[in-house]
Amino acid sequence: MAAGTNCEECLYYDYADDEGDEMICTLDLDEDEMERLASGHYKGCPYFRDFDEYKRVRKQN
Repeated sequence: MAAGTNCEECLYYDYADDEGDEMICTLDLDEDEMERLASGHYKGCPYFRDFDEYKRVRKQN
């Protein structure tokens, strides 16, 4: 899988609400950005940020 295409590892991929099990992209995109992303204009998501929950811990050492 190309870099930036695995939503499950993205910082912006989160639960839609506290009660449901649905996960969505929580990045706030405008209409043009959403259209480019949905149309397959990119090979991978240009907004992808790796979610590393241990990143802060490693910096503290």
